[in-house]
Amino acid sequence: MDIIHEITPLHSSHDVLYIADRHKKEFNYPIHNHDVFELNFVEHGAGVRRTVGDSSEVIDDYDLVLITSPDLEHVWEQHVCCSPDIHEITIQFNLDMREGGFFDSNPMRSIRDMLTEARKGLAFPLSAIMHVYPLLVGISQVKDGFYAVQQFLTVLYELSRQDGARTLASSSFAKVNVESDSRRVLKVKNYISNHYQDELRLTELADLAGMSPSAFSRFFKLRTGRTLSEYIINLRLGFASRQLVDTSKSISEISYLCGFNNLSNFNRIFKKKKGCSPSEFRENYRKTRIIV
Repeated sequence: MDIIHEITPLHSSHDVLYIADRHKKEFNYPIHNHDVFELNFVEHGAGVRRTVGDSSEVIDDYDLVLITSPDLEHVWEQHVCCSPDIHEITIQFNLDMREGGFFDSNPMRSIRDMLTEARKGLAFPLSAIMHVYPLLVGISQVKDGFYAVQQFLTVLYELSRQDGARTLASSSFAKVNVESDSRRVLKVKNYISNHYQDELRLTELADLAGMSPSAFSRFFKLRTGRTLSEYIINLRLGFASRQLVDTSKSISEISYLCGFNNLSNFNRIFKKKKGCSPSEFRENYRKTRIIV
């Protein structure tokens, strides 16, 4: 499958920000990824369809998404949006995220944690968008580079302190290793990632954690916010979505490779979770992908 790998205006390692503030009537840029981080804001875009990895949603009037993975495909499509004046601000940026660097310091830790989470794409609630709105819409008017960077860091910091942000792509689709503050949960998650094609039994996973099945079920949901079965299904769907995008394998073959024991069950669960059938998901990607 072919995808645009965007060459961004941040050509030099000394560049920090690229800001594009524009008003337009439609979205027409195809699905793409890029090496730099991106914060994308859309105003008056109700009806636009936003795709980030294996997440596809129709947005409301305001949308703000942070993406920090070079491999995560994303696109905003016109879909059913009829707004005559869509306001979009795209901020692409380079930050040194190496361990022991500036963003590893205590004052910057909340920003670093947010940027790490945004490897799967991070969508912010309306309350957070409105909180940073004055800074965000005014940043393109700041002429001095130092003060523009200062204002942008303030935007990131304020966003990192807001509640309600949610990840978009699944960990398995985004190829992100899931980390946990619980060694027992992490051990189980790693086992599931390595054996998602197999039949996974609660008793077997509970043994890995050294707990009874009922106690482990409660513990897992408490630590992850999801039941064990929900976690396994979402992981398998993420791998399946990646196979649909990156390979030409049949849907039947993919369903079995990803641990679903029959095709009809796979199709039913996929449509319920993704809002479209596996074949429609694959076709949607094919329609928007080109080589440059």
